[in-house]
Amino acid sequence: MHYKFTDTEINKLIKENLIILYDTREQQNQHVLDYFDKNKISFKKQKIDEGDYTAIITKRPDMGIHRDIYFPVAVERKNSVDELAGNLAEDTDSRDDIRLIRELQRAKTKGIKMYLIIEDKDGMENIRKGNYRSLYKPKAFLGRLSSIQDLYLHDTIFTSRTSTGFEIYRKLYYSVRNFLKELDSDLSPEAQ
Repeated sequence: MHYKFTDTEINKLIKENLIILYDTREQQNQHVLDYFDKNKISFKKQKIDEGDYTAIITKRPDMGIHRDIYFPVAVERKNSVDELAGNLAEDTDSRDDIRLIRELQRAKTKGIKMYLIIEDKDGMENIRKGNYRSLYKPKAFLGRLSSIQDLYLHDTIFTSRTSTGFEIYRKLYYSVRNFLKELDSDLSPEAQ
């Protein structure tokens, strides 16, 4: 039996059953969690293989959802342009590609829509002008970032630290909402 949710059902599911998951390795994110708390957004710490944040809809048998639904969407958060420069200029990595690029490649292979959020509202200007702590030259940094954006990212957002929680929630909320609108699937227990 195939099922399609109505807009009313989607709104109810998102309001009552959406949970933001954040990775167990995510550090210095209390400002994000404080935003979620302040805005009554449910969240939970859990190991995530790709990205730092993702979202689920918890099971809802009365609406035909007999197990949690995980969505192919994730947000990778960088706390500064300095951190991003360090990640992209890693020369201590033993493999051909750096760890961040390998993570983005895995996400793409798995069909996961990735977003990159950098906590620096003037980040692009700082990259262009070389206003970051790294020996990575601005032209090389900008080239590597542009290539990654084209190959792996759905969007890149430069934002202030105070707006990070909002941006993470916004990207995950609308991705889940759009997925549920397009869903035409069998969610019965037998299909599990």
